[in-house]
Amino acid sequence: MYSREESQRIKREFWVAFAEKYPRKWVLYDTKIKDFSFKFYVDNKKAQVLIDIEHRSDEKRNAYFEKLEALKGILEEEFIQDLVFEKNYTLESGKTISRIWVEKLGVGFSNRNHWDAIFDFFNEKMHALEMFYLEYDEFIKDIEV
Repeated sequence: MYSREESQRIKREFWVAFAEKYPRKWVLYDTKIKDFSFKFYVDNKKAQVLIDIEHRSDEKRNAYFEKLEALKGILEEEFIQDLVFEKNYTLESGKTISRIWVEKLGVGFSNRNHWDAIFDFFNEKMHALEMFYLEYDEFIKDIEV
């Protein structure tokens, strides 16, 4: 096991290496929807590409989630498969959000031999989610609450 400092150093190196391999600006938090973001996640068991809907208002959070759920067929057919949709996902903090994600199991940031596979996974899946979002953002943003 690594010390906390060593683990943080490796994680920093991981993200720098990812940015060097795929030097581009990702949408991430720049969705123009409050508390609606795209995220990368990696630990020592898996890598994930996520859409998190963290709106304080359950009504708004559910409305955005339902918009994405309505597009699930198109999303999976044209952009990305194997997505997990969870309307009420509980974070470690106890906060309930809506989350949609795809993951790659059996990889971790502390094993440098996994880095290229994770980087390629991140690039492919996030690019697909962004292309989907950019095509359907007006529909997603148009909620009535």
